[in-house]
Amino acid sequence: MSSTKTKIMYICQTCGAQSPRWVGKCPSCEGWNTYVEETITPISKEGRGGVVFSDKPVKFSEISMSADKEKRFTTGISEFDRVLGGGIVPSSVTLIGGDPGIGKSTIALQAVCALSRQGYKVLYVSGEESVQQTKMRAERLGADTTDSLYIVNQVDLNAIKEYLTKMKPQIVVIDSIQVVYHPDIPSSPGSVSQVRECAAILTHLAKTTDMSLFIIGHVTKEGTIAGPRVLEHIVDTVLYFEGERYNSHRVLRTIKNRFGSTNELGVFEMTAGGLIEVVNPSEIFLAERPTNTSGSVVVAILEGTRPFLVEIQALVSRSTFGVVRQKAQGFDPNRLALLVAVLEKRMDLNLQDKDIFLNVVGGVKVMDPAADLAVVLAVASALLDKPISSQTVVFGEVGLSAEVRSISQVSLRINEAEKLGFKNCILPKNNLKTKVGFEKTRVNLIGVENVREALDELQG
Repeated sequence: MSSTKTKIMYICQTCGAQSPRWVGKCPSCEGWNTYVEETITPISKEGRGGVVFSDKPVKFSEISMSADKEKRFTTGISEFDRVLGGGIVPSSVTLIGGDPGIGKSTIALQAVCALSRQGYKVLYVSGEESVQQTKMRAERLGADTTDSLYIVNQVDLNAIKEYLTKMKPQIVVIDSIQVVYHPDIPSSPGSVSQVRECAAILTHLAKTTDMSLFIIGHVTKEGTIAGPRVLEHIVDTVLYFEGERYNSHRVLRTIKNRFGSTNELGVFEMTAGGLIEVVNPSEIFLAERPTNTSGSVVVAILEGTRPFLVEIQALVSRSTFGVVRQKAQGFDPNRLALLVAVLEKRMDLNLQDKDIFLNVVGGVKVMDPAADLAVVLAVASALLDKPISSQTVVFGEVGLSAEVRSISQVSLRINEAEKLGFKNCILPKNNLKTKVGFEKTRVNLIGVENVREALDELQG
């Protein structure tokens, strides 16, 4: 008989917080009805496989980085390598999350096939598909495989650890963590206890054996996340796939990265042959932009080190229900309400009885504050029914006093706009003081100090 004692705990499926009793609202993430009952069984050191760190404390100044440790594995998929910070770091643990069917397994299979062609030893653990089904999917994607790529259909964590110990692969993919289970834990696969314990054991194994690990985690349709949210504090890198089911474009965003920037973004297009990287997303997002239409503005945003242009559309109509509505897709609704209040108070525009709808074309979520001025001009253009020139690009941060504040990396934005043929650019006046990086630009730069000057440019 085992000496370990089981106990009943209630665990939040969103953030992983624990409570000895059921609570309606989680005190950590403030989610309602997210606690589920779990049976907790302490796992002994033997059950964990004896995976511990054996290094002794050393002086920080005496640590030397070898060339092998600094080298990253590059997959050859530039958009994927970009969001990872330049490639895969040895001994790193990366979590790929997203909605079902958005392309997590597809990008993982394409990446491991590309790595195997470079001679790296790769193990793909498929818990949801048989090896024959995985082979069929690889052939459909047109991914060439080599003898250094191994595939196994297994969900028992003890068996997976045995494979990793004997084979010693350089890259491992777990697809997915929701179906992997530890035999010593009585709860079902996919529960918070199973997901967290299995991920912790695999992470310790990766750190002690110089193995790069990719974990795929699902997000359920109901929004109860029993994978990525619980695991974010365990892994080194968190990547999220964004995009609509009926939209062919997918955005891979970095949420957490201990070895690179957290602002990088990769754009892919889902096709019958898998995910194809979009080298110039600006052309894709602006391909179907209407001309001479009010409420349409092009903004130059920056995601990490990458600038690209997106179209922001606004629609303003009179409210017929007595309660005004402000809806935003791809933009922070709270930020939209603030900018609308600035237009009402500082610009004397009558928006108090108007419904306002805002959309960022292409399914992109804009977080750059430089999009404030474009949102303001889009709403004003829709209200006044005054089209903005299709040859004009806008960017700048708007303050509560309607001032237009300077932003960073102006040269990258202007050069991207010039490359796509834009003639005019409305930007903060303070950014024109030092023309570093765009001294010889052919774009007509129009500096503005406040929203009033920008509206004057809008009205000619």
